[in-house]
Amino acid sequence: MTASCWDHAQPFVLDVQVEPAMIDHYQHVNNAEYLRWIEQVSWAHSESLGLSFADYQRLDRAMVVQRHEIDYLAAAFEDETLSLATWIVACDRRFSLTRHFQLRRAADDKTLLRAQTHFACVALSSGRPRRMPEEMAKIYGAAVISL
Repeated sequence: MTASCWDHAQPFVLDVQVEPAMIDHYQHVNNAEYLRWIEQVSWAHSESLGLSFADYQRLDRAMVVQRHEIDYLAAAFEDETLSLATWIVACDRRFSLTRHFQLRRAADDKTLLRAQTHFACVALSSGRPRRMPEEMAKIYGAAVISL
């Protein structure tokens, strides 16, 4: 994939192979799969930054989805190789962060999906909104890209 086809610079990319179980009655990837991939690339990116679920447990915090916005631009099909990129585009270093996503098909570099997810910080122990610990704020804040 050519770097210039990404919406933003320095994407964190997860490659996805479309398996038969991901295909729905319409013979394309089921919408629920895209959400699974968004979750997978979000976790992989967080882990690459140094924040794993074990760190969330230690800090008694989690970034939970507050809102997904997904634009489905074209369908994906069985056996295709896709690349899903994510970027942290906002982090207030207190309660919220926002990620952008872009899904592209390897064969033709076509963008199949664009999405945005807003996350809120909560205490794992209670599920209530809580301020990000300094460690999370520092790591996520440093990962914010310029738009």
